[in-house]
Amino acid sequence: MPMDFSGYCAEGTIVDERMEKIDEGVELRIITFKPSTVNENPVVVFVGGWITQIDAWKTVLQEMTKDFTVLYVETREKISSRMSNNAEYSIAAIGDDIVRLITKWNFSARSYILAGSSLGATVIVESFRNLSIQPAAVVLISPNAIFRVPVFWKIIIALFYPPFYEVLKPFLKWYLKHFRLDVKSDSAQYKKYSSAMDAADPFKLKKAITALAKYSIWHSLESINCPTLLIGASKDLLHEPDQFRKITSLLSHCASVDLETNANTHSPIMVQEIRKYLKQINQ
Repeated sequence: MPMDFSGYCAEGTIVDERMEKIDEGVELRIITFKPSTVNENPVVVFVGGWITQIDAWKTVLQEMTKDFTVLYVETREKISSRMSNNAEYSIAAIGDDIVRLITKWNFSARSYILAGSSLGATVIVESFRNLSIQPAAVVLISPNAIFRVPVFWKIIIALFYPPFYEVLKPFLKWYLKHFRLDVKSDSAQYKKYSSAMDAADPFKLKKAITALAKYSIWHSLESINCPTLLIGASKDLLHEPDQFRKITSLLSHCASVDLETNANTHSPIMVQEIRKYLKQINQ
């Protein structure tokens, strides 16, 4: 049964949910939010984080859809995707999906912006050099420079049989809570990731973690040659503030803002920063 997205957008927004075929054996869920009033703002192609559920972006979408058309892309590691058994879940493969979608949607140059969070932001960086249609701007929210998977977790994942995910899941949550997240500064972040893990597809999860553990962003940053807004959270330990600062220093045409917590980067405050940045670069 189609999900009711009426509570995820501004009043009067027209919503369309569909599965879009990218290639043989690859179909992704796309949710389009179109404001009730016509405006000249660029379309926002939004790519969420790793296994993130759309619930995490509810208040952002409510604010963003007041004056932006939003194409919300659920990437291939999400439980909603329809994938062949031999599908890859690397950053390169996910990035190629974004390139194919942008080409398929036939945007005119600078008529859209690419916005992504966490893995979604990393995917945008990876895919940028292959885009044939230039965006007006790129918005990177807490991009992952690398994906840290300790050696003992690599061993567990290598031996992990996906149907036993329910047994392993409490230990994954415990590890996140005590070693990767600052729950005192932002308890909502732990709840969000717990919900995402509850909804994850364990077969896709195993393949994705194995692929992501081999990735680093540093070779791809030089390809970003359009206006870029970096939105970070200095108290978000999972997304490593030091790595965020290094990314900022290596990007040209870049502005950055620190919203301190993951909760703020997933709030209407983030949309307001995007509006301010677009106004600034269009002056």
